[in-house]
Amino acid sequence: MNKLFASAQAALEGLVKDGQTIAVGGFGVCGVPEALVDALRASGVKNLTCISNNAGLDDFGLGLLLGTRQIRKMIASYVGENKEFERQYLAGELQLEFTPQGTLAERMRAGGAGIPAFFTRTGYGTIVAEGKETREFDGEHYVMERGLCADVSLVKAWKADRQGNLVYRKTARNFNPVVAMCGRVTVAEVEMLVDNGQLDPDQVHTPGIFVKRLVVNPHPSRRIEQRTVRAAGA
Repeated sequence: MNKLFASAQAALEGLVKDGQTIAVGGFGVCGVPEALVDALRASGVKNLTCISNNAGLDDFGLGLLLGTRQIRKMIASYVGENKEFERQYLAGELQLEFTPQGTLAERMRAGGAGIPAFFTRTGYGTIVAEGKETREFDGEHYVMERGLCADVSLVKAWKADRQGNLVYRKTARNFNPVVAMCGRVTVAEVEMLVDNGQLDPDQVHTPGIFVKRLVVNPHPSRRIEQRTVRAAGA
């Protein structure tokens, strides 16, 4: 089975549709499948539910899809640096399912593992628990959270072989492994493609069984979210 596609647009062709749930890897601007997000925007699909740690910046990542009004609902844990996200939400134009960061990661992992729901202490007694089942175990109170499954998952990796085995690089791994797990179809954007057998199996972070399509983007933008430098003479 050939998983390699010539471009991000080709990798999404026939795959994305209006109204789908799309999970997207990344944390801030690190580990974001930027070419795939650009292709998703160019596809024109709309009324999307997007699962991601955050919604990028106004001019990068999922922020681009907010700008074109292609996202109907966000399931996210951090929304603080996207002004358009804030504007749309406060204006009632965007739905938000706000989820604690660790809970969000576990919801995706659970969805990928076939676990429909789990209990966590995080969020009990707060607005996070509103409308959700709660239970007491051994004197502690827990909130039931549902596992998350996406129609399509978009992830970014450093290296892959032609079977779709993925290796992430340092902090760019972030949410990508669980995003890859929870997608019914996962598309991976990678910087480097190697022949089968060249990856050490012990170094593979996401097995190829989770990945259906691959696209190579050898020159990502490598943005830095907040550059910090010392004052002269410090």
